[in-house]
Amino acid sequence: MSADDSQRIERWLAELRTQQRYSAHTIDAYRHDLHALRACFADTPLDTLQEHHIRQAVGRLHAQGLQARSLARSLSAWRSYFAWRAQDASLARNPTQGVRAPRLPRSLPKALSVDQAQALLNRSQLPPAQTPVEKRDMAMFELLYACGLRLSELVGLDHRPLRLGDYASHSWIDLDENEVIVRGKGGKTRAVPLGQPARQAVQAWLAARPVFVPAQADADTQAALFLGVRRHQRITPRVVQLQLQALARAAGLPLHVHPHSLRHSFASHLLQSAQDLRAVQELLGHANISTTQIYTRLDFQHLAASYDQAHPRAKRKKNSP
Repeated sequence: MSADDSQRIERWLAELRTQQRYSAHTIDAYRHDLHALRACFADTPLDTLQEHHIRQAVGRLHAQGLQARSLARSLSAWRSYFAWRAQDASLARNPTQGVRAPRLPRSLPKALSVDQAQALLNRSQLPPAQTPVEKRDMAMFELLYACGLRLSELVGLDHRPLRLGDYASHSWIDLDENEVIVRGKGGKTRAVPLGQPARQAVQAWLAARPVFVPAQADADTQAALFLGVRRHQRITPRVVQLQLQALARAAGLPLHVHPHSLRHSFASHLLQSAQDLRAVQELLGHANISTTQIYTRLDFQHLAASYDQAHPRAKRKKNSP
């Protein structure tokens, strides 16, 4: 890879990390995707690639064993990179524009039952949250379930809108309006209502938060809603995952609970009650309603289970021959 291409890629990734707060995992994945593209055309600068090059690259990577989900992520990374480069290089056309991602298998998201979600957030078999870390964790988990946030959206929240030098908030809690302002995928901003239990959990955490803020904190740390214990900086996605898994085990849940499980639970439980797909689409921040429609399958499973349990003809005994 040419030195120019390498420098441009690193500059783009640095902007994603500092301005859009992409996770380290996503940054590493995007770097890998762009290096894979460049390896397909070692003697051709990235700025000169055309649509047929992108199609060839997708074919080559598929032949090397990349599955549809990985290919779709690679194409998304390439598309974002070339859109960024177009601003500086005056590219006539994004070479990924006419290339579609491979069709992905539509697997059902794993959602908790209502009882399981309640057991988790009520700290079943555990005393109420007392320590600052416990209060922080409960505020995080209440927000994930109450607002249907993605993990990246949760860790990107600020405790209020702030502008400090070059720093400007893009996502924050607004307790006065009982809502969360979130900038999600594609830079789209949405407002999500904040329920009373989540509001109370956030207030309890905000009262304890000052002890986590170091005296010489940078702007990002001063703004961050959730902070880590060891480094006293904005909390990382991995810490959220580990803390949620630990609480699920302590609460006696017989399954693996990931932060995205709470987003799935938010969507499926809303649909079970409200049956308003468009509203759930807006709250989740989905650009396309087809993405939201997968939760209707979860809702149908819930209805089918209720039918099996309640309908007098659902479980008929077969007569002996």
